[in-house]
Amino acid sequence: MINCEWGIDGINKYSSISDITIIVDILSFSTCVDIALSQKAIVYPYVYKDDSAIEYAAANDALFASFNRSKDKFSLSPLSLKKISEGTRIVLPSPNGSELSLCSLSKVTLCACFRNYRVVAEYANSISENIVVIPAGEKWPNNTIRFAIEDYLGAGALLSELKGEHSAEASSAKKLFESLKPELYDIISGSLSGRELIEKGFPEDVDLALELNAGRSVPVLKNKYFVNS
Repeated sequence: MINCEWGIDGINKYSSISDITIIVDILSFSTCVDIALSQKAIVYPYVYKDDSAIEYAAANDALFASFNRSKDKFSLSPLSLKKISEGTRIVLPSPNGSELSLCSLSKVTLCACFRNYRVVAEYANSISENIVVIPAGEKWPNNTIRFAIEDYLGAGALLSELKGEHSAEASSAKKLFESLKPELYDIISGSLSGRELIEKGFPEDVDLALELNAGRSVPVLKNKYFVNS
C-alpha cells in the first residue's frame, strides 16, 4: 500500500510499518537536498538552528548552512547551493524537513521534490510498493503544522509516478497534482510560502523549486546523511 500523511504524525504512524518513507518539503529542504546532491555534495540534515549545529558540522568535518536564508552563503536558499563543490559535506539545519528525515524508521528514507520526483519514484518502485509519502507542511512558531499546498502538490507529483495500490489520501494528492499541473507556477508562487519568499527577495528559489524533473539526484539517507543513490 502507498500512503500519504502529513508531517511528524505521518512519520510516527507509518514509517515503522513502511519499507520506504519519502519526505517532501518543497520550499526549501527537499529542493536544497536535490541541488546539493546533483552537485555531488553530501547533506547532513540537522534539526536545530543553534550552536549545536556548528558543533555537529565540526564533528563531521562539514560546513554548516547559515541559519538565515541567504543568496551569498550556503543556506536553505536553493540558489545558494547551485555552486557547491563536489565532495562538500554540508549540514542543513531545518526544524522540519531534517526532523522528519531523521525520525523515519523505515528501511529506506528518501527525499523528493518537483525537481527529482520521477527518478525518486523510479528508485522507490524498484524496491517496494509499501511506501509512505510525507508532505512536510510548514511549522508555525508554536511548533504546530500549517497546511502547505506546495508540499501537497509535490507529494501528488511523486505519487503520480509510484506504482501500487494507493490509499484514498494518496490518490487524492495524485489527482490534485495531475489536474493542477498546468497552473503549478501560479498556484505555488501565489501561496503563502511562495509569496513570503518572493516578498523577501528570493523569487529564484521558487523558480528553482518548480523546475520539474530538472534534477537527477535520488537522495538516500545513510548513517544520518543524504547521498545520491
